[in-house]
Amino acid sequence: MTDYTPIDCARYSEYEVAILQGRPLRISWHDADGQSRIAVCTPLDLVTRDHAEYLVVRPADADRLELRLDRIHRTEAV
Repeated sequence: MTDYTPIDCARYSEYEVAILQGRPLRISWHDADGQSRIAVCTPLDLVTRDHAEYLVVRPADADRLELRLDRIHRTEAV
């Protein structure tokens, strides 16, 4: 069981388009510890694991992150 809350289908579709276009996004989210984060990232993939969905991204300062979709507050094209 998980506390994951599914996101709106339209927002999921926006992530899919950003992945296909390789379009960088400025993403605001809170991590598993509840800390707010903001980074410009290139979206790479969407994955499902343990009954939760994740956006796989490559930020400028790291190799790869998996952001749980229901923890993303805001995204905007850069």
